[in-house]
Amino acid sequence: QVQLVESGGGSVRPGESLTLSCAASGRIFRINDMGWHRQAPGKQRELVARITDGGVTQYSDSAKGRFTISSDNAKRTVSLYMGSLEPEDTAVYYCSANLFQTYDDYSLGPHASLNSWGQGTQVTVSS
Repeated sequence: QVQLVESGGGSVRPGESLTLSCAASGRIFRINDMGWHRQAPGKQRELVARITDGGVTQYSDSAKGRFTISSDNAKRTVSLYMGSLEPEDTAVYYCSANLFQTYDDYSLGPHASLNSWGQGTQVTVSS
């Protein structure tokens, strides 16, 4: 079992900032990457930002320049700083992790990795 627990969501006004945090626990041998996705009402879930275990980052176009993702591999945590928030950023934000649960899975290669998701945390940006 793998658990991803998010924290830090809330309601803010346009232009303000928030930091989301996520901690992974459970049966984990190796985390390959962690990230944040979001889903607004009536829309599909979309990638916001991702960071690999080597520190390589990827951002959506809407997040570039405003959001910063960081991680602590030893603590198995990932954070997302969100600055200059806009009403369009209102969504449920989900933490994600691609990982291997055992060494045996790791030795089998990428197809044996697991994609795990948190329960989501609401971010509302409104004046």
